[in-house]
Amino acid sequence: MFDFLEGYDLLGAFWVTVQLTLLSAVGSLVWGTILAAMRVGPVPLMRGFGTAYVNIVRNIPLTVIILFTSLGLSQTLSVTMGAPNNFETQNFRLAVLGLILYTSAFVCEALRSGINTVPVGQAEAARAIGLNFTQVLTLVVLPQAFRSVVGPLANVLIALTKNTTVAAAIGVGEAALLMKKMIENEAQLILISAVFAFGFVCLTLPTGLIMGWVGKKVAVKR
Repeated sequence: MFDFLEGYDLLGAFWVTVQLTLLSAVGSLVWGTILAAMRVGPVPLMRGFGTAYVNIVRNIPLTVIILFTSLGLSQTLSVTMGAPNNFETQNFRLAVLGLILYTSAFVCEALRSGINTVPVGQAEAARAIGLNFTQVLTLVVLPQAFRSVVGPLANVLIALTKNTTVAAAIGVGEAALLMKKMIENEAQLILISAVFAFGFVCLTLPTGLIMGWVGKKVAVKR
């Protein structure tokens, strides 16, 4: 029944998807946190940059961003991402960069909503004892904000997992690209689609369940 899978590295393709997801998730969390700090910071220029970045990037299709990293950065500006002679590695890294640039905007907004749940009095009390903005943010506000937005961040992570399929547009050998090749070469359209749909369910469903459990465990009691 599944003879059409012979000769195709299905697990390898999904492993690339997992790598794209994990690397992009870490990068998006770091850059998204920095953006959130900018958006709530006291410096008008940084607030303006953070606001403009989020509003612009969220309204650009991910496909456009991924193609820009390949056509704009690589081919036009000769950005090789440390792999000038290896196009497969270069495209993988460019795809990670594009996913980070896009997903961090959503991470930023999720974190900003968490920051807004922290009582203002706590920040004022921290400033009253002599803490500066960075100390207040990192020691008082962000720890509580992260605990309150585990659920929204889980949704962003699930969306990121599915968004990795866009990397096929620049030739990254992940699950969507393999699915395209199989559909072109095989006649089992429904079975191929079902196999890949099941694969993504196996990636995203446990993520939602685990993150939901973590969110309940670390939720801030108010």
